[in-house]
Amino acid sequence: MPSRPTAAARAGARVLLRAPVAADAAAFLRSVAASRRLHRPWVAPPATPAQFRAWIGRVSAAADAQRHASFLAVRADDGSLVGVFNFSEIVRGAFQSAYLGYYALAPNAGRGYMTEAFALALDAAFRDLRLHRVEANVQPGNARSIALVERLGFAREGYSPRYVKVGGRWRDHARFAMLADDWPAARRALHAARRAAR
Repeated sequence: MPSRPTAAARAGARVLLRAPVAADAAAFLRSVAASRRLHRPWVAPPATPAQFRAWIGRVSAAADAQRHASFLAVRADDGSLVGVFNFSEIVRGAFQSAYLGYYALAPNAGRGYMTEAFALALDAAFRDLRLHRVEANVQPGNARSIALVERLGFAREGYSPRYVKVGGRWRDHARFAMLADDWPAARRALHAARRAAR
């Protein structure tokens, strides 16, 4: 059986992207607790030691690793947590696609780190995991998250009513996607925009 493509750690100017490990538990749970107002009602990340262990176990188990890949984004200068990227339901064969869930972590939210980390996550998806398509679904009221996917160059593909249950309620989502063929041009446009903003 051929081995599954895996994604290596990636480094940007201010951010490192790497796999989460058990030793991240304390810092991760502190950051999630500090991010409650930022996350609700958009996402429900692991918030207890048991939930964190289950997440780490799922992304590292051999069987589940065929279908999931997760990354922590950390600041390059001090290692503090920036955010999380979860590629789930990876389908191979003729599809080569995955869903991407992501969230920022306080106190580093709103400082541009997630844009850089998101670009690194897409590099990993298309170069390392060799995906063709990445889909991100965002609740329509989550303006910051929509701005982030649009900044990265994702195409809006549609709208899915009552798509995912978050916080005990079925919530509508806008559907965005990035294709491997479109990512190089989107990445160049992102870098050009960031250089112009300096």
